[in-house]
Amino acid sequence: MAISEGELTAPERRAGLGWRVTGALVRRREASIFVVAVLLCIYFSLENAAFYSTDNLKNISETMAPIALIAAGQTMLLICGEIDLALGRVYALAPAIVYVVSSEEQHGLPLWVGMTAALLVSAAVGLTSGVITTFLRVPSFITTLGMLFLLNGITLHLLSGTQVFMPGGDLFQNIFGSQPFEYFAYLNSEFWWALGIVLALQFVLIRTRWGLHTIATGGNLIGAAESGVNVRVVKIGNFVLANVLAGFAGIMDSTRITTIVPLQGGADIMFLAVAGAVIGGTSLFGGQGSVIGAFIGVAVLVILRTGFSIIGVSAFTFDLIIGIAIIASMVVNVQVARLRNLGRLQ
Repeated sequence: MAISEGELTAPERRAGLGWRVTGALVRRREASIFVVAVLLCIYFSLENAAFYSTDNLKNISETMAPIALIAAGQTMLLICGEIDLALGRVYALAPAIVYVVSSEEQHGLPLWVGMTAALLVSAAVGLTSGVITTFLRVPSFITTLGMLFLLNGITLHLLSGTQVFMPGGDLFQNIFGSQPFEYFAYLNSEFWWALGIVLALQFVLIRTRWGLHTIATGGNLIGAAESGVNVRVVKIGNFVLANVLAGFAGIMDSTRITTIVPLQGGADIMFLAVAGAVIGGTSLFGGQGSVIGAFIGVAVLVILRTGFSIIGVSAFTFDLIIGIAIIASMVVNVQVARLRNLGRLQ
C-alpha cells in the first residue's frame, strides 16, 4: 500500500518541533530560572503572607544588589575562561579606601576623591591579577586566591581591624540608599543601580565586539587568538571590570548602611555570586553564560534564604540546596555541551 508524503513527514515534523522547543528551553536558561524564582515566590507567600511585606521585599532587594553586581563581573570572567576569588575582598577594600581618603579622622578629602581613589585601586587590583594570569601564566584560581589573602591583610591594616563609619553626606545617601520610585518604595537605589548595570553588561555581552570576543576567548582560546582576538587584553579587561564592579558594590552597600566592617563580604559574597552565575546558566568551562541569568540566579538564592528564614527552616538547609543547585546546573551545562557536539542542539 502506498504511503503519502504527508504521512512520512508529519511524525518527523512533530519530532523536529519537540527538539526545537527543548533546545530553545535549554539554551535560554534564564527563562527556566525565572520560572523557578516565580514559583519560589508563590510558595513562600502561600506559606507565610509576610513574604510579600514591604520590609521583606526591601530586604530582598538590598541583599540582592551587591551580590548581583559582583556576579555580573564574575560572569564576564567565567565566560572568558577565568575566575576571581578575591572580589569579595575588593568589596571590603574599596570602602576602606574611601574612609582613609575622605574621613575627618584621616585625610579629610572630598568624598568624590575618596570614591575615585577606591575605584582606581579596585581597577589596579584587577589589572594586577589579569597581568599575572595572562603574562606570567599563573592560573587565575591561584592568582586570585593569593590576592584574596593579600587584600584582606591590607584592609585590616587600613581599618586597624575595627568597624568604622562610612564618610558621606545626604547626597550620597540619597544616591545609594533612597527609594527613588514611590510606587516601588521597597526597592531602593542600590537595587536600581545593580539592575541598570546588569542590563548594560548584558547588552555589551551579546551586542558588542567586546562581548563576542569574551565569548570567543572562553569558548576556543587558540581559535580566538588565531582569528585576531587579543585574548590577553580581553581577559585583563574583564578582570578590571569585575574588580571595579566589586569595589563599587562595596562602596554602595557601605554608604547605605553607613558602616564599614574589615571582614565584610569576603568569600561568602564571592561564592554566592559564583553560585548565582552558575545557576543562571554560566559555564565554569568558559564560552557560555548570561549576565541576566546570573542576576536571576542571585535572586533565586536570596529568595530561598529569605523564604527559609520566614517559614522557620534551618539555615543549614540553604547551603544544602545551594550545593545541589550548583551540581545540577553543571550537569545540565555538561549535557548541553555534549548534545551540541553530537549535533542534537544548535
